[in-house]
Amino acid sequence: MKIHSVAIENFRGIRSTKLVLPDHAVLIGDNNTGKSSVLEAIDLALGPDRLSRRPPVDEHDFYEGKYLSPAGGDGAGGEAVAAEPAVPAEAPKIVVEVTITGLSPEQEARFGGSVEWLDVTSGAFYTAANPAGVDAANIKAALRVTFVGAYDPDEDDFVGNTYYSRSLTEEETPTPFSKKDKQHCGFLFLRSLRTGSRALSLEHGSLLDIILRLKEIRPQMWEGTIGTLAAFDVASDPAIGISGVLDSIDKSLKKYVPREWGVKPHLKVSNLTREHLRKVVTAFIATGDGDHAAPFYRQGTGTINMLVLAMLSQIAEDKQNVIFAMEEVETAIPPYAQKRIVHELRKLASQSIFTSHSPYVLEEFKLDETVILSRANDGVLAQAEIRLPDSVKHKRYRQEFRTRFCEGLLSRRVLIAEGATEASAFPVAARRLSELNPAVYVSLEALGICVIDAGSETQIADLAGIYKGLGKRTFGLCDKQADSAKADIEAQLERLFMHEEKGIEDLILKNTTAAALERFADQLDWPPHLTAKYPNPKADAVAALKEYFGWSKGNWGIADFLAQCSEAEIPSWIRDACIALKAICDPPPAPPQPPNAEGDEPAAEPAA
Repeated sequence: MKIHSVAIENFRGIRSTKLVLPDHAVLIGDNNTGKSSVLEAIDLALGPDRLSRRPPVDEHDFYEGKYLSPAGGDGAGGEAVAAEPAVPAEAPKIVVEVTITGLSPEQEARFGGSVEWLDVTSGAFYTAANPAGVDAANIKAALRVTFVGAYDPDEDDFVGNTYYSRSLTEEETPTPFSKKDKQHCGFLFLRSLRTGSRALSLEHGSLLDIILRLKEIRPQMWEGTIGTLAAFDVASDPAIGISGVLDSIDKSLKKYVPREWGVKPHLKVSNLTREHLRKVVTAFIATGDGDHAAPFYRQGTGTINMLVLAMLSQIAEDKQNVIFAMEEVETAIPPYAQKRIVHELRKLASQSIFTSHSPYVLEEFKLDETVILSRANDGVLAQAEIRLPDSVKHKRYRQEFRTRFCEGLLSRRVLIAEGATEASAFPVAARRLSELNPAVYVSLEALGICVIDAGSETQIADLAGIYKGLGKRTFGLCDKQADSAKADIEAQLERLFMHEEKGIEDLILKNTTAAALERFADQLDWPPHLTAKYPNPKADAVAALKEYFGWSKGNWGIADFLAQCSEAEIPSWIRDACIALKAICDPPPAPPQPPNAEGDEPAAEPAA
């Protein structure tokens, strides 16, 4: 069983999307793109315990917080409209449709008449009158379910439920997709390995609680435990002193109120309710060779992680056909353990869906398993697949993934630098300028720009093409190029920053001050071969530093120089490039529009 696709409308930051998922997937993108919202939306539709919360959704789950119909006026989430509209507008609803394929024979039998036939190649459903058509290899049995969430004005509350999708259009009263139905689907959403902090507790939705439900074990312990705890009076021994204080409080209380109001304060170890016991009852694990035991969540991170893996394997073995979704596998986890978790879940689950920012996790997924998400300003979430140009072979992609590709995949904006020197020096210059004059400059990190070393000017266009194809904003940084090469590069970029020198060393040396060069020459620990050639580097700082920058190329030589410069000592071309990037990526807010002739509405912007 696997999720073939999920379509989402009006949920959190997502106005609309339809994603098609591979058997195993990692969802990646910059922060606040919508990765977690996708998993939360699937949990609304398929999670057995998700709808136990009341209300199942709230104001902030609706796109832009709008949940009233436009005719609802100016109330929360509503919009004022002209009086007496011809057709009352429908209130916004959260709609999440999940299409499931790979059904087992037992699932096909259980869901019976709700099973449809999906062409997994085109994504269309087979509706032809010829029954033999479903025998084609690309036609698979599928189950569609839809969660619908809305605001109920009669109850003044939010409501939501999951239904068989076909029943929403074919039946007068839609058929709910019940909690028992969801349990037969086996979707488990683990909100990162922080799940481990309550894995062996009895809280609702903990891993132990899930295992007990799967085994259909209902611990009959609550009444007995509550009775035992109720009979235990904490600190009742007068020698301790607490009971004496409580007695004095009781006597003072009787001076002011009748005993019916409450008397005899005493201490208990719990609230003596099932819900509170679920939160406080936890497993202890022995540590070391002795008999001492400590709560499981106080064990080392590695122990907890392996404990979680062991419990996940229990769930998978009992379920056999399960979908695992997990956020941020890497949270507080060393790289080797991240890889172990990914491999184990892929083996245990019929489908695994991850979100991650870790290169160690991402490199474990094939190109077609890596789902790049990007969200436009209008709330439309799009997916893209990595497509390598002919100049970037798959072997090179895997070998250089951590150093050249990963950071760009995780960013919204990418600056492709010609070489290692530019890739190291330009961010340092921007950071230095932002420290010296924060009103004018911003660091690349604050602008959400990652810098990628292209390796040479011939690779800029191809690398930029990869990221442009994924919906990233792409910029370039290079030395002077021939007109034809410049045109090829610019075709793949939003903006090219090209200086007029043949190398960045010349750009620095010709456009800074003698004082800056001499000061830096004094600070350096010169290598022996240059010391022999230039016994007094300050005497010929330009020539000496030109050779030093060449010797330290790609090894932060120019970056170290720029890090100690004043604003005026940093070449003006670099300063202008930093200002231009700030204007592109973080433009100032638009001035307010003047009122129109009636004076009550902003003037409309002219068409482009």
